Amino acid sequence: MSLRQSRRDFLHVGFAGGIGLTLPDFLRMKSAQAEIKKYESKEGTAKSVIFIYLPGGAAHQETWDPKPYAPVEYRGPMGSIDTNVAGVRFNEKLAKTAKIMDKLTVCRSMSHGEAAHERGTHNMFTGYRPSPALQFPSMGSVVTHEFGPKNSMPQYVCIPNQPNEFAGTGYLSSSFAPFSVGADPASNGFKVRDLNLPGGVDNNRFTRRRSLLSAVNEHFVSKEKADSLDAVDTFYKQAYDMVSSKASQEAFDLDKEDAKVRDAYGRNQAGARMLLSRRLVEAGARFVTMTYGGWDMHDRIQTGIERNVPSFDQAFSTLITDLYDRGLLDSTLVCVCSEFGRTPKINGTAGRDHWPKVFSVVMAGGGIKGGNVYGSSDAIASEPEDNPLSVMDWATTIYHCMGIVADKELMAPGDRPIEIVDGGKVVKDLLV
Repeated sequence: MSLRQSRRDFLHVGFAGGIGLTLPDFLRMKSAQAEIKKYESKEGTAKSVIFIYLPGGAAHQETWDPKPYAPVEYRGPMGSIDTNVAGVRFNEKLAKTAKIMDKLTVCRSMSHGEAAHERGTHNMFTGYRPSPALQFPSMGSVVTHEFGPKNSMPQYVCIPNQPNEFAGTGYLSSSFAPFSVGADPASNGFKVRDLNLPGGVDNNRFTRRRSLLSAVNEHFVSKEKADSLDAVDTFYKQAYDMVSSKASQEAFDLDKEDAKVRDAYGRNQAGARMLLSRRLVEAGARFVTMTYGGWDMHDRIQTGIERNVPSFDQAFSTLITDLYDRGLLDSTLVCVCSEFGRTPKINGTAGRDHWPKVFSVVMAGGGIKGGNVYGSSDAIASEPEDNPLSVMDWATTIYHCMGIVADKELMAPGDRPIEIVDGGKVVKDLLV
């Protein structure tokens, strides 16, 4: 054994002997670990992602994949309209978004097998089916792991808060957790928590506190090395950078936005959250997750759609147009998804129930084609008709646009190399 091998390796050899592994077995394991796939991540076509999540399971029939020629019990109570791409129709309430279809890709053949909210949500945030053995990291946390800081902005932001446990770090260090805004940007007097200096603390006192904290951190790190200490140090650094950066503070301040722009997005939850998302990626955030509405419409689906879609339609169409006008759409990947779709047939309470066999997701910008429909569902929107899209392929394509090779292996607890996505492929028909 080489004299350069560490004390830790000798301890591992001793432990390995205790569980029946020979020295050659151990060395083969070490060699396999050294061969872990460690591709370098480099910025791709998408410098940032805005991940718009519609919690509850949005009905594909009443949004992106209407079936105007199906029997009424499948078609549902609502009408559909033409978009600005020939042959593509949306729900009648997506009138503004229909005018920007030429900038979107609608994937109408997404499919997975998880009909429970939690399991479907896990799929869409991580690219993995849930496992009792391991909690997987969200796409936002993986992106934060793969890329260093950009300006003084947190790399992964959730608006208004981390929407679920699966939007977190999973097996990665908690230092890659999202920064939650902590309040609804549509509320009066919206302020991001902890972003301003407390009363009585001026810049000089702030700087002295930071120097003192650095000395304390160095002392503890020299005594003990643990994820909790690394995470606390990372969080403090991010907090100091944000508090001391005027640009970061202004990025979160919607009052800095022109009133006409705010009106264009809509002065409501959908409008404020999408406008804040644009401001954050413009300032340097790499991955922004925002949620809007409640889409679990088991009853009276027309009422639910009429309540949720008009605000979404105004805000989303404005977001895409605004990014395009600012020259940001080519470098910003916008995704709209839900955990699954809804049943083909209207139920006895005029709603639809959970249905993961086929549903729709929307993508735009960041290297994704415009004016494109990928895949299709059958005549009653019950299963994919062609080009079924798996969650793994979808997530792999998102990572590809960001410059991350999705079969790169990250280290999970127990020195277990785990692929960022297991078995996915890049869907080239989605790309420019």
